[in-house]
Amino acid sequence: MNIPVKEISMGLARGDLRRVHHIAFNVQDMDASRYFYGTILGLHELTGDEVPKTLTKLVQEGKVANFVTPDGTVIDLFWEPELSPPDTDPEKSFTRANHLAFDIEPQLFDHAVDVLRHHGVKISTEPVTRPTGRGVYFYDPDGFILEIRCSPEIS
Repeated sequence: MNIPVKEISMGLARGDLRRVHHIAFNVQDMDASRYFYGTILGLHELTGDEVPKTLTKLVQEGKVANFVTPDGTVIDLFWEPELSPPDTDPEKSFTRANHLAFDIEPQLFDHAVDVLRHHGVKISTEPVTRPTGRGVYFYDPDGFILEIRCSPEIS
């Protein structure tokens, strides 16, 4: 899809990013983190058929746990047993907060990547395609990793 340069230079339109899709945290102690988010904070942990099929194996292996807030925001916990304290270097990906992901319509995904590039935003990971959809990881001005992602297009 060819987007006119004028549209790229203006940035994404208000409303293109539809919602926060998920927030991902790296955790050293999965049991303690599941207790914290599920018992102390009272968030609902996705189990059984609630777990997205693309994450079922990782959840079964104890490498991922998913919680959902009352407004539907998903908090993903990724088990990183060798996790060290947060690092000031944003190039070191295993800090406490992994990334914040925004959802976008699949047909707007390439446009969003073009906008980031046009504005000189540092892209951490070139766009990737997974069974869960497409995503691009990039840095905000303070070095926090953000993601714009879309679900797979259904043919």
